[in-house]
Amino acid sequence: MASAPDRLLRRLEWQVIRRLDGQLQGAYRTVFRGTGIDFADLREYTHEDDVRHIDWNVTARLDEPYVRQYTEDRELTAWLVLDLSASMRFGTSGGKDGLLTELAVCLARLFTQGGNRIGAVLYDNGLQRVVPPRTGRNHVLRIAHEISRAVTESAALPGGSATDVDGMLRLAASQARRRSLVFVISDFIDGEAVNWESSLSRLTHRHEVVAIRVVDPMELDLPDLGLVLVEDAETGEQVLVDTSDPLFQQRLREEVDGREAAVAAAMRRARVTPHLVTTDQDPLLALVEMVRWSKRRRA
Repeated sequence: MASAPDRLLRRLEWQVIRRLDGQLQGAYRTVFRGTGIDFADLREYTHEDDVRHIDWNVTARLDEPYVRQYTEDRELTAWLVLDLSASMRFGTSGGKDGLLTELAVCLARLFTQGGNRIGAVLYDNGLQRVVPPRTGRNHVLRIAHEISRAVTESAALPGGSATDVDGMLRLAASQARRRSLVFVISDFIDGEAVNWESSLSRLTHRHEVVAIRVVDPMELDLPDLGLVLVEDAETGEQVLVDTSDPLFQQRLREEVDGREAAVAAAMRRARVTPHLVTTDQDPLLALVEMVRWSKRRRA
């Protein structure tokens, strides 16, 4: 009998990947591709260019901004950086970790179909696992199995501390030694403060980073459920709250707005555009929208 990861991959190949593959037809360079590392030419800067590619020596000599152009490698190396912390186990419609698994397996299969290599960094505060980049369907199955195993092991770990997103990004940077395409799939919720901005900036300095924020609609807008017992997934702390209380709703709204503003500001300063995917959203539609956004950006 096929295991759960095998069944998941077969279902995604049938329902999602075949349909999504049509969105990626065209040039060999994928719409997610960043620049390569081999210098090819110089040209005048335009406002759509990445300022990190400005050649400051040439700019100073000619008194006009010029950017470097690069030839892309034919083979692409990609990494999946996956947040498996306690907060990712929250959610309806299969939970955030279920959506993370589907997105990760979809991306892995799509990129290995073209002969590209993909690796994975699986991270929880008490569990870190690295799957080195390889290609092929069997490697995608290995990644799916490792995610399934890590999710089970992570759920058995004791709580008590907030997600260390900074540590996850630092681990990813230490593993991705050559220029790569890095998908970070997380809710980016790490307690009271956003302390991962500098690590994300360092990662984007060397790699092209695609941030996928997985959230549940109830984290953004808690409905009126009356008296409910709320448990912090990270610390295990439980509080009885009255969700029908207007004052509680106002305070919660302020906290959510503050958290979302802090995450958005950190992403903006790190020069990363986050893609928000909710647990009630179709993974196919989410990935198609990411592809379309990337095409519009590069156009």
